[in-house]
Amino acid sequence: MIPFTQKMKDKTIDYALRVAWQAIVKFYNEEASKVDMTMAMGFALLSIDPIKGTPSTALGPKMGLEATSLSRTLKIMEEKGLIVRSRNPDDGRSVLIGLTPLGVKKREASKEVVLHFNDVVKNTLTERKLNHFYEVIETIIQLVQNKKVYLTELKSYDLEKTT
Repeated sequence: MIPFTQKMKDKTIDYALRVAWQAIVKFYNEEASKVDMTMAMGFALLSIDPIKGTPSTALGPKMGLEATSLSRTLKIMEEKGLIVRSRNPDDGRSVLIGLTPLGVKKREASKEVVLHFNDVVKNTLTERKLNHFYEVIETIIQLVQNKKVYLTELKSYDLEKTT
């Protein structure tokens, strides 16, 4: 049997990232379901300031979500009694998302799961491996953000031709 690491080395980098992220999402959703939530709800709770609340317009970019997905998640969270919407005192045109007492409790549960995951990974890897991981992730992010991986044209295919 081929070791998992060797199999991963034969795959593309983005494949390895997607497989890892899918495993993490599955784990988070399994844990969240134990307290009648989803990973998206837990992430939203962690993104909302528990004291002052957070403007709804700031949540999407903070979470990397499109407005439609965020609206659906917030609607469900409001129905479950996790959040309340109120007029933003600093800007009457925007809505402030605040946590209810139940939302604060579920936020703490979400935080506990995230920190536990983090601790297990950190305690499993050597400091050297963890530092290499962060260096690699930082490099990938910089390559994408600085548009170093974008093609100006596809060299292998003439997409204008039809058969």
